[in-house]
Amino acid sequence: QVQLVESGGGSVQAGGSLRLSCAASESIERMYHMAWFRQVPGKEREGVAAINSSGGRTYYRDSVKGRFTISQDNAKNTLYLQMTSLKTDDTAMYYCAAALQPSDECPLIESQYHYWGQGTQVTVS
Repeated sequence: QVQLVESGGGSVQAGGSLRLSCAASESIERMYHMAWFRQVPGKEREGVAAINSSGGRTYYRDSVKGRFTISQDNAKNTLYLQMTSLKTDDTAMYYCAAALQPSDECPLIESQYHYWGQGTQVTVS
């Protein structure tokens, strides 16, 4: 059972920046994909950014391209999401997720992810 613990959320003004972290209980090099999702109450959870853990290929939803950067530190077993130029629409609970197996689906689709963190709240005002 892989445990994922997010941190780094908080309140920030529009235009500001935050960096989210996700600490994994096992080597993230064992994961096929790792990703960040977000959810607003009353709406479906949506994929924000994903990374192929071995090759480093990254994927972003259109609304965050050029503003968010996903990265990983294998030595620390930690996934990051650097968020800049934050907008009020970025307000959400952000979740870290890990997939152990490859999938034919786009890495921003949540059904392929086996493990989830508890979430960290990001509020942009």
